[in-house]
Amino acid sequence: MISGAILQLNVTDDPVANLEKTRAMLREAVEGGAQFVLTPEVTNCISTSRSHQQQVLQAQDDDITLAALRADAKAAGIWLLIGSLGLKTDDADGRFANRSFLIGPDGQIAAQYDKIHMFDVQINEAETWRESEGYRPGDTAVLAEADFAKIGMSVCYDVRFSHLYSTLARAGAQIFTVPAAFSPVTGAAHWHSLLRARAIESGCFVIAAAQTGTHASAKHKTRDTFGHSLVIDPWGDVLLDAGTAPGVYKFDLDMEKGEAARRRVPSLANARDFSGP
Repeated sequence: MISGAILQLNVTDDPVANLEKTRAMLREAVEGGAQFVLTPEVTNCISTSRSHQQQVLQAQDDDITLAALRADAKAAGIWLLIGSLGLKTDDADGRFANRSFLIGPDGQIAAQYDKIHMFDVQINEAETWRESEGYRPGDTAVLAEADFAKIGMSVCYDVRFSHLYSTLARAGAQIFTVPAAFSPVTGAAHWHSLLRARAIESGCFVIAAAQTGTHASAKHKTRDTFGHSLVIDPWGDVLLDAGTAPGVYKFDLDMEKGEAARRRVPSLANARDFSGP
């Protein structure tokens, strides 16, 4: 059994202020006995302004959020999944990385993953997103090793691409992490269904830490996110739905449930290659 906690955040476009709040919530989670803590996508900054991001985001080696949370994980002796950070890169086009980190109890980076699928969509006439204009996509799936489970890492829009998760599950994943800053429109329509499907088809736990609410900005357009951080077991049952309030949400994982689910419906073992169409 592993005791965990999701930090459901409502960050702003100020990384310094966001870090202070995140660290306070992390301390609360640790004091509550959490051994595995997870934060959402873009834990350090949510902004609708690329120029503002250029001003406040940092490269990985200089990022204040990464450095502080690594130190906190080491001090507490916990596993920490930093859902993702917006980070500057040395790309010629100036695009950022949307990078997820698994931090070990020693404070070291055990694994890192760059979001593969960019949220380039037109949801309706009022809501259009072109994530690839500001962020460069990753190209490598990552299976991380913790001392309690093998973790398949992903970020937000990745959840719509089931082949990523089937590949990770066949490689031995027992948990999928899906940190997110999901649109309220698509969240209401698809969030629960997609995450339950990823759990059911793979026999894996799904842990999805989410941003929530209206994200304040002093100078630029605000953004809204769906919330509803979820923990889903390998049978597809929802163990935790955090609703829409920011906060620390505790859960426990019985890793034997994954093995039991895969024995009952061995869909991964039954999968077959095929030709066509």
